[in-house]
Amino acid sequence: MHRKTTSRIAALASYVALSCLAAGPDCASAEELLKARLAQNLGPISGLAIVAKSKGIFEKHGLEITVSNFTSGKQCLDTVIGGGADIATTAEAPVTASAMANQPIAFVAGMEYSDLKTVVAAKAGIKTRADLRGKRIAFTAGTGSEVYTATLLKSAGLTAKDVTLVNLRPQEMLPALAAGSIDAFDTWEPHISNAKKALGEAAGELDTKGTYSETFNIVVMRPYLDANPALVEKFIGALIDAEIWMKAHPDEAIAVVADAAGMKRDELSAIWSEYVYRVRLDDRLIEILRTHAAWRLESGNHPPGATMPDFRNIIAAEPLKKLDPARVTLSWK
Repeated sequence: MHRKTTSRIAALASYVALSCLAAGPDCASAEELLKARLAQNLGPISGLAIVAKSKGIFEKHGLEITVSNFTSGKQCLDTVIGGGADIATTAEAPVTASAMANQPIAFVAGMEYSDLKTVVAAKAGIKTRADLRGKRIAFTAGTGSEVYTATLLKSAGLTAKDVTLVNLRPQEMLPALAAGSIDAFDTWEPHISNAKKALGEAAGELDTKGTYSETFNIVVMRPYLDANPALVEKFIGALIDAEIWMKAHPDEAIAVVADAAGMKRDELSAIWSEYVYRVRLDDRLIEILRTHAAWRLESGNHPPGATMPDFRNIIAAEPLKKLDPARVTLSWK
C-alpha cells in the first residue's frame, strides 16, 4: 500500500514538472508564487491586467494576484496609498494629485491610452463645442474627466463660469442624462457607448476627437517597489505577455475583456480600436502628466504650496528597462 502511494506521488510530481516545462521557465508551483493585491478599474482600459489574470499569465510568471475591482483609477490609487492593495491601475489624474501631495508613489509602466469623449442630450441642442455655453455638464472630479472637461471648454473659448459643472461618478451619468438633470457628460468608454445605445436618438456624441487622451498605468508605492523589485518586474512581464497574446488573438481578447467588464462582446468589438494597448514608458506619458499637473497649478486644484513635480522622481523605469529596454524611450526634454 505504501509502495502504491509513493508511486502515485512520484507520478504526480513528474506530471507537475512536465507541465511547468511545457508552460515555460517562468512557471512556478503554488508554494513559490509571489502574492500581491491589485486594485483594478474594471473596464477595457485595464484590458492587459484582465487578460493576464483570466488567461493564467500571472501564474506563469510566478505570481498569485488577488484582484479588487473599482470604477475609477482614483479609487484604485487611493486604495494602494491607504494600504488596502499593492498595485494600482490608474490614470494620470490621481498620479499628479498624489505627486503634488508628496506621496511616495512609483509609476512603473503605462499600459493603455484612449480619448475621452462627450455624450449630449439631443434636446439640449449641442451641435458644436461652443454650444456647451450655459449647459449642465457632468464630469468626475479627480480623474482625467476633470482635465478633459477643462481642456474641452478652453478649446471652445469657454470657462467653468460659462457652464454648470456637476460632479458624478461615471455610472451615474447615464441615469442623470436620461432624467434630464444634465445636458452632457464627459467620460471614458464603455460609458459613452452604453449611453448612446441605451438612449438611442435621445443622445448623441459631440465631436471632440484629439482633445484629450487619457493614459492608464501601473503605480505602486516606492517602499513597496524597493522591497519587492522581483515581484513588480514579474507583474510587468506578465502584462507584456498579455499584450502580445491580445494582439495575436483579438477576437478572444475582446471576449475575455467584455465578459470580465460585464459588456456585450459585439459592443466592445465596435470600440476595440479606441484602446491602444502597449506597455511602455515614453515622452507622451510625461507630456500628459505635465499637462495635467499644469492644469492643477492653474486651476488651484492642488495641495497648498504644491509646485510642478519632477517626474523623474516619480517614474521608476528600472523594472521595464530590465525586461525590454526598447519599451523605455524617455528623453526627459
